[in-house]
Amino acid sequence: MWEVWGEWGVWEVWGVWEERGERFLHHPSKPPPSPLSPPLPLSPPCPCLPLALVSPLALVSPLTLVSPLTLVSLNSPLPTPHSPLPTPHSPKSTMTRLRLATVWLGGCSGCHMSFLDLDEWLIDLAGLVDIVYSPFADIKEYPQDVDVVLVEGAIANEEHLTTIRTVRERSKLLISFGDCAVTGNVTALRNPLGSAEPVLQRCYVELVDLHPQIPQEPGIVPPLLDQVTPVHYVVPVDIYLPGCPPSATRIRAALEPLLKGEKPQLAGRELIKFG
Repeated sequence: MWEVWGEWGVWEVWGVWEERGERFLHHPSKPPPSPLSPPLPLSPPCPCLPLALVSPLALVSPLTLVSPLTLVSLNSPLPTPHSPLPTPHSPKSTMTRLRLATVWLGGCSGCHMSFLDLDEWLIDLAGLVDIVYSPFADIKEYPQDVDVVLVEGAIANEEHLTTIRTVRERSKLLISFGDCAVTGNVTALRNPLGSAEPVLQRCYVELVDLHPQIPQEPGIVPPLLDQVTPVHYVVPVDIYLPGCPPSATRIRAALEPLLKGEKPQLAGRELIKFG
């Protein structure tokens, strides 16, 4: 018998059944599922399961997480392009898991830190989506057929230009994530200087005591653009999520409707204010 802390308190996970590649977790007040066919021999419960359930790092784990009262097939096929968004907490079925990505461009990573402030809801989210690209995961190439992507940061260098165009091409729905992505914000404070050169000179030449030089290494140090721009200056944006950073409540308000196949309705000061 295990005790697992969840959004609704302490849950006792009293059974793990494996039947044709599917796992079930149930609240102890609910009876075990009635198999439609003779079950395969039961395997011992995995001792690492409680750790996977309560660890935020499980977002980047190859394991599939299941939140209490949620039923998910481990053999569910990956979604095809333009497939409908899934409905969470559906009955036993091959539910399509949302392919979610997050991208970090010209920003401080504060928006991603706020994403981690979703706390317990990250466990539910992990049961409904696959994180296919993110600074949280060691994934080198942005994949095809991403359903939803959160893009943090402005377009400040040549690498950002290439990245955002690839992201837009391979994603169905793009969310400008935070004020830098929406307006340029702090990243764009150098724009009145006219170009990147005055900033580089000041930082790497004028204020340096030893070996002053502007870093230049093709393929390693991406050249700065003369003007920093918000994301929508370069590619079309579907949803704007302002904030410096957006609160966890605001992030959830944007993502939760998408998990139900609905468009978020962001309105009111608490959901759309800047800063």
